[in-house]
Amino acid sequence: MIATLRNGNFTRLWLGGLISLIGDWALNIGLPLYIFLLTGSILALSLTLLAASLPPILFGSLAGVFVDRWDHKRTMVVTNLLLALSLLPLLLVRSADLVWIVYLVAFVAGTIEQFFLPAQNALLPRLVVEERLVSANSLISVCGNLARLVGPALGGLIAARFGLSGIVLVDAASFLLAALLITGIASTRAAPQPAPVASYTAPIEREERGIVHILREWIAGLRVIGGERTLAVLLTLFAIMSLGEGVFGVLYPVYVYQALHGGTLEVGELMSAQAVGGLIGGVLVGALGARMMSRWAIGFCAALFGLIDLAIFNAPTLVPGVQTLLGAEFGVPLFWIVVGLFVAVGIPGIGSMTGMQSLLQARSPDAYRGRVFGVLGALTGLLRLIGVVIAGVVTDRVGLITVLNIQGFGYVTAGLLAVLLLPARGRAPVAIPAVTTVSTAPTSEQLLDHGQVLD
Repeated sequence: MIATLRNGNFTRLWLGGLISLIGDWALNIGLPLYIFLLTGSILALSLTLLAASLPPILFGSLAGVFVDRWDHKRTMVVTNLLLALSLLPLLLVRSADLVWIVYLVAFVAGTIEQFFLPAQNALLPRLVVEERLVSANSLISVCGNLARLVGPALGGLIAARFGLSGIVLVDAASFLLAALLITGIASTRAAPQPAPVASYTAPIEREERGIVHILREWIAGLRVIGGERTLAVLLTLFAIMSLGEGVFGVLYPVYVYQALHGGTLEVGELMSAQAVGGLIGGVLVGALGARMMSRWAIGFCAALFGLIDLAIFNAPTLVPGVQTLLGAEFGVPLFWIVVGLFVAVGIPGIGSMTGMQSLLQARSPDAYRGRVFGVLGALTGLLRLIGVVIAGVVTDRVGLITVLNIQGFGYVTAGLLAVLLLPARGRAPVAIPAVTTVSTAPTSEQLLDHGQVLD
């Protein structure tokens, strides 16, 4: 991991992400509280969440088409600048009748982010060699967990002294600093040139402009995903996991209040515990390196995450029975057992996500990587929203723990599918669609990357 941080280009990207994520966490804590105090309405909070959830589903996949056309570094700089500007209307929200501005900002910012994330994932494999992809992604996960620990506390301090305006300005400044750091990234290494294949010899016509050409490029990306087993399997695994994440996102505070008999403090403590586990997992995964792209590593970590999840959700029922069986002298408070499980679950969680993310980056053709990650954003956004709906509609009928178990069983299923369906180590050709209309003649950066398929 230290060697990866010595890469100045990656370090700029990493620091930019850390700064902007800290600002985001500060806003994510302060804004919902401000909306609730201003309106007294849970519906207002739900509409804000809905406004932020729609852009990945509506625009995520098509955004990848433009990301593959544009310079990735420039795209990230511009999106950071636009995100900073998009937050400023929140300064006008001073009364309940202006809360519609929050919905608009959430939707606009969410739309802009659909260009940033595919660009970052497309750029990363060109900043570091493939052997360091896992290390780079694990450092990015460490960045996310550090922001989760620091951002809420910072947001609370700023909100107490300067109110919502202070948090908005801090988050906007964090995007500006991130843009400045990313601007300093030097020219990326050129993509390797594969041996010529028949698909590249298709006649090149004059540029087709407009929606027809965009749709052709979008369909070409879908054909690449459908024609490459590794990409299709990984996207399926992400989708299964996202369904459970949507369920958990809705029911997590309900679980703390009803099953653990906790409150706001316990909600924060458990999230911090999982962040600590994520930090530990990030260090361990970074040390293991490319081995985490193995189907066995991905499958084991996903299944272990699911099993620990099931232990967490069913602990309120199982722990008292085990303690009675062992005797009162062996009793440990239920909440602290759950805290330990939250720390533990963060470790395989980072392992599975980092391995899958790295393998998806390594296996995606360079010219299509933005579209692959655009489809990933749309697919996970849709499944997460379905999970939210399931949690809201079904929980009262079948019970809290039963619905929460969807996430645990989903991760176990994803782990088994990873072992069974991801291809073994070796080389395999990427299915390349015969697209006859391109905007420019293909360069070495547009040719597909025929790299190794890692186990």
